[in-house]
Amino acid sequence: QFVATAMAITEESIRRKLVDALKATHCEVIDTSNGCGQGFDAIIVSPEFEGKKVLEKHRMVNDVLADELSKIHSFSQKSYTPAQWEAKQATP
Repeated sequence: QFVATAMAITEESIRRKLVDALKATHCEVIDTSNGCGQGFDAIIVSPEFEGKKVLEKHRMVNDVLADELSKIHSFSQKSYTPAQWEAKQATP
């Protein structure tokens, strides 16, 4: 028997959680599962990432989204400090 979850996982629910927990200055979340809520790509820019290695940044994001990650099929993230994001935007 199918039981619906109390709250659907959406681009906005993930984005809001990341912004709140990581003080993200820029956060893009895209549902890659055609609206099914089973796969997401994210770009997260946060000063909380300063001085952290890529793996450490990914762990921070994964910790924030632990509940959601246990319920979806795929999640891809790119995490940047504000300076890294600014430099990335400046290069074609």
